[in-house]
Amino acid sequence: MVSLVPEYLRIATAVVALAVAAWALIAVVRDRPPSSAQLYGLWIIELFALALVGTAIASMVSGHRAPSMVTFIGYLVAFLIVPVAGWALARLEPSKWGSVIVAAVGVVEAILIVRLDQVWTGI
Repeated sequence: MVSLVPEYLRIATAVVALAVAAWALIAVVRDRPPSSAQLYGLWIIELFALALVGTAIASMVSGHRAPSMVTFIGYLVAFLIVPVAGWALARLEPSKWGSVIVAAVGVVEAILIVRLDQVWTGI
């Protein structure tokens, strides 16, 4: 089956998400709250998520369909909501646990990229 989005976009999104997660984990180890730079990192992840979702929607409009569209749409919605929700929660928690939230968002986004591709291809 045809891949959902170009491989370079999936890889770039995963790399950015994991880099933000690693950066946040360093802050956790140092017992630091999330910095504004980490929160900007979440917005960069959101921009990549918007590009990926836009590409997925364009692929669906062109006639391609996932074997389980309901699951696929659910993952797309989660993919867009998780960075924004993580940003809001991290802002509310001005301790190292805010950095834990940022790290979790990065890991979840990387996992969602893999799951989106798996659902699209029917694996």
